[in-house]
Amino acid sequence: MERTLVLIKPDGVKRGLIGRILNHYEEKSLEIVALKMITATKDNAREHYIEHAGREYFEELISYVTEGKMCAMIIRGEKAIEVVRKINGDKDPLKAELASIRGEFTLDKTHNLVHASDCPESAEREIAIWFPELTYKDKYKKNVDLFQKIEGPLVNV
Repeated sequence: MERTLVLIKPDGVKRGLIGRILNHYEEKSLEIVALKMITATKDNAREHYIEHAGREYFEELISYVTEGKMCAMIIRGEKAIEVVRKINGDKDPLKAELASIRGEFTLDKTHNLVHASDCPESAEREIAIWFPELTYKDKYKKNVDLFQKIEGPLVNV
């Protein structure tokens, strides 16, 4: 099983599309294992989009994702990263398949409703940014990943 991070960006939240967007993932038998409403700080946003730092659109991107509430979720399933990115559709609404989230709801390339991790390494890095509470210190001062509880028994070593 693979897991990925999905963000419903401020435009999706403001437009009241959370339920309709979640439905796309659930209809593909993907499991939403964590979900919360957040307001991104500029620091979180910069850390999340670090690979875009220095590009001309970087500050506009940071302003966009910090302009309001977002819905952050961790989705799990077979080939979750690839499947979620296909469900989301191309960032360009003119290229996105009509049945995709962006094909159905997106208005322009910048305000593109959703983010999804592009590879397993990005997924783990992004999950740590938006769900830092899922790692805690146990009584032995060792890091314990709470996802072990989600995916199986938690074992203290």
